[in-house]
Amino acid sequence: MSDDASKSKVELSEAQWREKLGADRYRVLRQAGTERAFTGAYWDTKTPGVYRCGGCGIELFSSQSKFDSGCGWPSFTIPIAEGRVLERADDSLGMRRIETVCANCEGHLGHVFPDGPKPTGLRYCINSLSLELEPTED
Repeated sequence: MSDDASKSKVELSEAQWREKLGADRYRVLRQAGTERAFTGAYWDTKTPGVYRCGGCGIELFSSQSKFDSGCGWPSFTIPIAEGRVLERADDSLGMRRIETVCANCEGHLGHVFPDGPKPTGLRYCINSLSLELEPTED
């Protein structure tokens, strides 16, 4: 998949999203679901590469910013480029969190927390089902 930062925004009907993503990815990306901790494909992956959106394929995170947070989901300190990941207030579950979504297709990725390592101090806690790893040679 080639990446184009000026990629036009992806807009599909819910029926098209369901068909494109399948049940599990649809539940996470389009219905803001989550996968159980320590069950996703990438929570402990150390493969070098680029993590793309599982909905539209745009580059979101680099393996270079991935770290083991111990939370059971892939965790990153920073998106691959400014403007790729949007943040929204999430007041579900009776608490204030910051939801992260793909800027290109608005698919739910996970949440960002202010308890990550330096240099950003952020932990982007992302569902594996929201991602697709494109391995690279280091």
